[in-house]
Amino acid sequence: MSKPKSRRGDLTRDQIVTAALACLDRSGLEAFSLREVARELGVFPTALYWHVPGGRNVLLAEIAARVLDGVTPSCSPDVSWDDWLLDLFERYRVAVRAHPNAAPLLGARLVSNSGVQAEMVDGILWALERAGYEGAAIVDAYNAVVAGMVGFVTIELAPAPDEDTAAWQAMQRDRVAGIDKESHPALVRHAELLGRDAFILRWEDGRARPMDRSYRAFAAYLIAGLKAGHATPPPHSPSAKKGTARGKASSSASSGR
Repeated sequence: MSKPKSRRGDLTRDQIVTAALACLDRSGLEAFSLREVARELGVFPTALYWHVPGGRNVLLAEIAARVLDGVTPSCSPDVSWDDWLLDLFERYRVAVRAHPNAAPLLGARLVSNSGVQAEMVDGILWALERAGYEGAAIVDAYNAVVAGMVGFVTIELAPAPDEDTAAWQAMQRDRVAGIDKESHPALVRHAELLGRDAFILRWEDGRARPMDRSYRAFAAYLIAGLKAGHATPPPHSPSAKKGTARGKASSSASSGR
């Protein structure tokens, strides 16, 4: 085994982040360390600190930024706020599915906040403003969007146990099949449909069995909830223009009758 080299001056921050993401993809978040990244690059760990002074936390934030790079759609006035959010939801899931071991970093570690681009936050707020949200309501709506989007993908990609995976899956299948009909009648009525595709009950993770249909449904339900939460969008939004056009058409039809 070759001895690590210092190579501090030859390294770049971009090379370090690329190697760090490769380590995360291979070993997962719990096993991630600067020593592993250094081995990946063939250098001593001290060489990394020269480029990443904050150590592990800063590097994890950089990984979060790399995973989410290019996820935020363009804030075009020609796109309705709900279509913009649907596009963001799809882009986010595609990006995280490409690096599933980053899901718990983005969904359950505050350190990732340092790596999330301001453009994503700004874009979500831009969409919600166009939907008519303001004041404290826009904070609640923003949190609903982020919690729903990040939370769904994080849970979807939660991994099955590393040890005795087949035995655990068989045990979970038997557990679902053995649920008592008298005690849990609604669950038993829907168990066949829920089994492999429902949070809490399933025995395969979203890497092996993607939850595409449920994710699309989640996005549609969330958008519907946002529309119901603020039924009257501001006059400058595309949704308001659509509503005005429908109103005029309805009035014309009524007068025709």
